[in-house]
Amino acid sequence: MTIDTTHQSFAHDGSIPNLTVDSELYSQLRASLNGSDESLDIFPFDLSSYKKITIDPFTTTKLTDEQIADIKHNIDLCRDVIVFFTSCGSASGYGGHTGGAFDTVPEVVLFDAFFRACPNKFVPVFYDEAGHRVATQYLMAALDGYIAPEFLRFYRKGGSKLPGHPELGLTPGIQFSSGRLGHMWGTINGIAMANPDKVILMLGSDGSEMEGNNAEAARLAVAQNLNVKLVLDDNDITITGHPSEYLKGFNIEKTLEGHGLETVLTVNGENLEELYEACRATVVVNGPTAVVCKRSMAPGINDVEGTSHGHDAVAIKSAIPYLESRGHPKAAEYLKLETKTKDPRQYSGIGAMDAMRKTVGQTVVDILGAMSPEDRKEKVMVIDSDLGGSTSFNKVQAKYPEIYVQSGVMERGNFAAAAGFGMHPEKQGVFSTFAAFLEMCCSEITMARLNRSNVFLHFSHSGVDDMADNTCHFGINNMFADNGLEDGYDTKLYFPCDVLQAKKVVERTFPLKGDGFENQGLRFVFTTRSKTPILLKEDGSEVYGDGYEFVPGKDEVVREGSDGYIVSFGDAVYRCLDAVESLKKEGINVGLINKPTLNVADADMMEKLASSGICLVVEPLGKKTGLGSKFGSWLLATNHAQSGGALAKFGHIATHHEGGGGLWEQAYHQGYDSESVQARVKSMLGK
Repeated sequence: MTIDTTHQSFAHDGSIPNLTVDSELYSQLRASLNGSDESLDIFPFDLSSYKKITIDPFTTTKLTDEQIADIKHNIDLCRDVIVFFTSCGSASGYGGHTGGAFDTVPEVVLFDAFFRACPNKFVPVFYDEAGHRVATQYLMAALDGYIAPEFLRFYRKGGSKLPGHPELGLTPGIQFSSGRLGHMWGTINGIAMANPDKVILMLGSDGSEMEGNNAEAARLAVAQNLNVKLVLDDNDITITGHPSEYLKGFNIEKTLEGHGLETVLTVNGENLEELYEACRATVVVNGPTAVVCKRSMAPGINDVEGTSHGHDAVAIKSAIPYLESRGHPKAAEYLKLETKTKDPRQYSGIGAMDAMRKTVGQTVVDILGAMSPEDRKEKVMVIDSDLGGSTSFNKVQAKYPEIYVQSGVMERGNFAAAAGFGMHPEKQGVFSTFAAFLEMCCSEITMARLNRSNVFLHFSHSGVDDMADNTCHFGINNMFADNGLEDGYDTKLYFPCDVLQAKKVVERTFPLKGDGFENQGLRFVFTTRSKTPILLKEDGSEVYGDGYEFVPGKDEVVREGSDGYIVSFGDAVYRCLDAVESLKKEGINVGLINKPTLNVADADMMEKLASSGICLVVEPLGKKTGLGSKFGSWLLATNHAQSGGALAKFGHIATHHEGGGGLWEQAYHQGYDSESVQARVKSMLGK
C-alpha cells in the first residue's frame, strides 16, 4: 500500500507493520467468520474517492462552490463508512462508539484540508480528548494507507489491533493515545510548548470539558498563550441524558471565557460555511481559541439522532436502514451476517452466567427499600458520574430519585461530595464509576479517610475481562484505594466472584448498622463488566447459595487440595475452578481459595497456605500493584515461615500486557485463562 505521510508526527512509529489483507492476521480474522463473508462485497466503499483537498486558511477567506462540493462529498463518504464499520462492532457483539466520530467529521475534513495546504504550520494530527471516537483515527489511517479498509470490519475484535481507544505503538498510523475524558488538553499544551511555531488542533466534547483537568489546562494555555485550537462537539448528550437538564449552569462557552480564552466562537456544526469561517478565524490568530459546534448527536440517523443511543455503536436495526437510504445496500447486507464470537471453552463447576454489577445496584435498592423514607432521605446520598446505566445505580435513580444526584463526568468532585455527605457519623455517601477511574480519585480517597467519611463505593468494569475499550479502561490498580495508614479510618476492598456472593457482600457492607454489625469508613465493592457464572460445589449445589454468610476479611475454600492452592477472586475464580477440576482429572490435587476481601490478610488462611506445597495467586488486577504484589510478604510474615517451616512455592499470574482488544479474549491475552493456569501449576509442581 502507498502511504500518505501527511498526518505523520514526531510520535510516528514506523516499526509497526501495516494492516494488510495478505497478512496472517487478516487470514485469522477472516477465519473467525467461518466463510460467511465469501459471497459478499466485504468492504463496499471506495475510499480512493476521498478528495485530498488543500485549503490555506490563512489566505482563503471564503470557500468556493467547488470546495464546498468536495468537502460535502468527503463528509458523506466518511460518515457512511464510520456508520458501517462501527456497526460491524455492534453486529459482532464487540460494541463501540459511532456518534462522536460521526458528529465530528465536518471539522476533521476541514482540518485535513488545512494540514495538506500548510503542512509546516500545523502539527498535522487530529488529537482527540474523547478517545472513544477512535473510529476517526482508524478511518484516517485507512485513507493514509496504513490499514487496509477490509480490516475496519473487525473493529474492536480481539487481536485485530483496532481496540476501542487509540493506542500509540499498537495500531499503524496512530499518532497518540487517548481515552480517559479530560486527559488530553494538558498533553496538548506540552505539545504546543515543544512546537511553538505550529498550530495544534484538539478535538473535544461537552463531556470532556466537564473534567477538572481541563480547567487547569485552560489556565495554563491562556497564561502561556499557547497556540492550541479547540474544536468542541457540543451535542448536549452524554450517556445518561442531557447536561442542560441534569447539570444546570454548565456552559462550555462561558467556562472557557472565564478561564481567559478571548476567542470562543459558537457555530452550527452542520452549517459548513459557518463552521469554516469559525475554524479559519481561530486558526489565524495566535493563542488558545475554541470553536463550539452545536449539533444533535448523530444527525441524520433515524431513531438515533439526538439520543444517547448514538454514543455507543449504532445498533444494526438503525444502521441497516440508514445505509440503505444512503445507497449502500451491500453494506447493509454485510451487517446481517452472524459475526458474534464467544469463549470456546466449556467450563467445569459452574452454573448460569449473570452480571455482578447489576446485582450490586439491585441489592442497594433493596436495602434502601427497607429504610423509612425519612431515614433514606436524611442519611443517604447517591451520586452518579454519567455511568449509572453501566454501574446499575440508575436502578436507585429510578426507584428513589429524591436521594439520587445525577451529575456529570466529574469523578473527583463527585466522590468528594459523597465523602463530604458521609462525614456525619450517621450518614453515608454512595458513589459509583468504572474501576479505571479510581486512579483519578486517589488524593480524594486519602482526604475522605482523614475526614473519617463513610462512603460505599461501587467500581464496576474492574480487571480486563470484556474490556474491548482496552488498556486505558482497564481497572487494574484497584489496590490504590487502600492507600492509608494502618491506624487510619477503616478501608475495605471487596471483589466477589458471582452474583450470589455479590448480593451477600453488599447486604453485609452497605448498611452503616446491621444485625450485630457496623460498617464505617470507605467500603469499595469491585465488579466486572462481564457476566460471571455461579460457582458450584462438587455435588452440584451453589457455593454461595442457601446458608452462606459473607464475613469481611475471611478467605473461603472453594475446593480443598493436597498439592497446594490457587488463590483468586473476581472473574478469575471460575477460570481457576475449571483449572482445578481439570488438573484433578490428571491426578494433580490442587485446591482453590476465593479471597473476596482483597486488602486483609486472613491469618488462619495464610498459615494454611504457607505450609502447603504451592501457592499461586491468579488475578485480573495488575501484576505490579495487585494482590500478588503483596501476598508473598504476607506469606513470609506467617508464624509458619517465622518459625523456619518449609514455605510454599509462590507464583503469581496477573494482568501484565497492554490490551489485545476484544472481550473474552483479554483473559487469554493476559494468561489467566484455565489452560495457562494449569500449565503454571504443573510447572511449579515439576510435572
